[in-house]
Amino acid sequence: MEKWLEAAIDYIPRWMEMQMRVTERPGVSIALHQRGATLLDLALGHADAVKKTRLTPRHRFRIASHSKSFTAAGVLKLREAGRLQLDDPVGRHVQGLHPRLAQATLAQLLSHTAGATRDGPDAGQFQDRRPFLDRETLLAQLRAAPPVEANTRFKYSNHGFALLGLVIEAVTGEPYADWMQREIVHAAGLRHTRPDALPGETRLLARGHSGRTLLGRRVVVPGDQPTHAIAPAGGFVSTAADVAAFYAQLLPGAGRSVLGTASRREMLRRHWAVPHSSLPAWYGLGVMHGSFQGWDWAGHTGSLQGFVSRSLALPQQELAVSVLCNSLDGFSWPWMDGILQILQVFARHGAPSAKTRPWTGRYWSLWGPTDLVPVRDKVFAVPPVLQAPFTDATELSVRGKDRALMTQAGGYASFGEEARLVRDARGSVKELWLGGARGVPEAVAARETVRRYEG
Repeated sequence: MEKWLEAAIDYIPRWMEMQMRVTERPGVSIALHQRGATLLDLALGHADAVKKTRLTPRHRFRIASHSKSFTAAGVLKLREAGRLQLDDPVGRHVQGLHPRLAQATLAQLLSHTAGATRDGPDAGQFQDRRPFLDRETLLAQLRAAPPVEANTRFKYSNHGFALLGLVIEAVTGEPYADWMQREIVHAAGLRHTRPDALPGETRLLARGHSGRTLLGRRVVVPGDQPTHAIAPAGGFVSTAADVAAFYAQLLPGAGRSVLGTASRREMLRRHWAVPHSSLPAWYGLGVMHGSFQGWDWAGHTGSLQGFVSRSLALPQQELAVSVLCNSLDGFSWPWMDGILQILQVFARHGAPSAKTRPWTGRYWSLWGPTDLVPVRDKVFAVPPVLQAPFTDATELSVRGKDRALMTQAGGYASFGEEARLVRDARGSVKELWLGGARGVPEAVAARETVRRYEG
């Protein structure tokens, strides 16, 4: 592992612990994977916020639309075996579809350009108002005319990926879940992943949670409902470490993968731009695409009642990251962006040197915490309560053991002034001064606040 990456992984848990305190979300599981190894496998918070069950890295989450990436891998593996082609009309494999939908190709279904309905006439299955569709009900809904002509724009469709599950069954002669478990999940070496939840098996399944807005409090969402025919679009259950390992295997340079290099490149190619989006975004074959501050990524998001998630692979850095949350208001998107920002800071500036390494730790005042985060030639003073902690961060240039100068800071901060560490008789740091602002350990700040305002 590169030194900069090791230093970044050292800081990510400290920042995430503060994020969980500030946001008061039930739980989050995070994993980083590179070149066949899991580098970080972190779980914070609760698997059940009402029972106060501690969340562990082995708890499974509903990863929802991540399932589409698995299904796409299954279709491409069948193509590699010569059992289907991406330009096959779907009606060649599945009978009883509307004639227009029957002419849509497998590639169009994989890239969400077949024009298929998103969730049919009643999406109550995603609100726990009805069970998820079985095969017969799905096919009955797919007899209706598609709302949009094929190959005219990107149009997301859970029903379209559910139809791909029927294609896999028709080609293999096996139930979707059985074939996918053997040929994709087991073949990828994923030990904690399944294509759908098993009713009654809840011991290591994290519970989902509602947001607070509706009731002013959270309620527990069981999250153990089978998704039946919709499993290829949103049924998968997994851990952050397994999900990160799977996306790492989709990278063209991966040493181990369930797919050949050509299939991975086709899957990760940007096929269609996502219209009416504030941020530039694209879709490949079962994977979302974007970029963050110059780093390209491919992956997916997911949301099922009680759960939200985001995972991605970084081709240039050969990294994969997964963030799984067990509440509908979990910050899977901004937390992923925060992790990417931390990775980029250390990639750009390098690991701490002997000179900067002592400048570390968290210091508090009434205004909140400040983290000292050393890199090779400077030290950042960052607010860990921010979801993008290094944005406009103050930079310190170390001038001695306990002296530094604020050589970069916002116009309203203390640019050009001294930063210093104050030690106790044992040599431990007891104060951080940034100009005239004093920070102390959390317990000291808490006592001062209680004495000042409640004493």
